[in-house]
Amino acid sequence: MRHYGLDDFLRSAGETLAKGPVALVFAEDDVEIDTTIRHHMQLGFRTVAVFIAPVYDLAPDVAEAVHRVDHDPGGTDAVTRVVDRVIAAAPGVWLYYCYNAEYLFYPFCETRSVSEMLAFHTEERRDAMLAYVVDLYADDLDRCPDAVSLDRAHLDRAGYYALARPDPANHNHPKERQLDFFGGLRWRFDEHVPVDKRKIDRIALFRAKPGLRLRPDHTFSDEEYNTYACPWHNNLTAAIVSFRTAKALKRNPGSTFDIRSFTWHNSTPFEWHSRQLLDLGLMEPGQWF
Repeated sequence: MRHYGLDDFLRSAGETLAKGPVALVFAEDDVEIDTTIRHHMQLGFRTVAVFIAPVYDLAPDVAEAVHRVDHDPGGTDAVTRVVDRVIAAAPGVWLYYCYNAEYLFYPFCETRSVSEMLAFHTEERRDAMLAYVVDLYADDLDRCPDAVSLDRAHLDRAGYYALARPDPANHNHPKERQLDFFGGLRWRFDEHVPVDKRKIDRIALFRAKPGLRLRPDHTFSDEEYNTYACPWHNNLTAAIVSFRTAKALKRNPGSTFDIRSFTWHNSTPFEWHSRQLLDLGLMEPGQWF
């Protein structure tokens, strides 16, 4: 269904947003939009809404299955503004957001739907789930100058770390059960990445509630939403494998000529399976078996 802007979508999608989980896909360019949407449809999202510029096309099968919303990806607060308004329109509904050329994985996603996973997470009294944005990149930039290739996708198998997240309101003491996570291309090529864009953690799955707001750093106004686990045991986490950073580094005139290859001794082919991400410690099942 085509919607001519966010207001039109919210006016006409009341029943659509009544039940989740709902995936919000933001198309920043025309790279792998269809595969991104198909991947999340296959995970079992009840609704997929794609926020996309009118100049970009969708494959016929995709266009028939999603809510297409006209959207300016370069606008001020292009993502946070939309997410906040969808939150206000869909209290109690599980939401997820990502960009094109990003693909959600969670433990056992090959055999269990996202609804099953979130039902378990809800039973553990959790209203949000931490996801790590794991950078993907093509291994041969001569063949794939934009660094995007599903068939030749690689990721880093090492080089990830976490730091305590300081609380400015409490003399910069560490926040409880919150960490800033780093790694991947944003770490290896940090001289080309602004300091406030280097984190790889994102609260990508969350349950909407009145007054909740998304911050530009992918955290929320409710601090409990930003925690990686509840106080009594570890919880499920997810991973979003993403070509977004690789694309940006190769498209940016300030970095593209400095980067001849993204591969290094810790690069490994991505197998497009949750088991690999679990084995690398890039997500965990918590108490879900």
